[in-house]
Amino acid sequence: MSDWTSLWYVWLILLAVFLLLLCGVSASCIKFCCRKKRLPVETFPRHPCELAAIGIDSDSTAHSTVT
Repeated sequence: MSDWTSLWYVWLILLAVFLLLLCGVSASCIKFCCRKKRLPVETFPRHPCELAAIGIDSDSTAHSTVT
């Protein structure tokens, strides 16, 4: 049976995995807390826009006067 203290790379991998999990959990908690404490932002009321489209055929008089 191997001595666990001589397997330094195993401890290094375990430490890296633990730190990654700790960072992920911390980031998730911070994101959740910031989302919950954020004040509701009033959105501006949207005004309806009007769009006029004029179709011009090649046979129309407007097209012939332009060309």
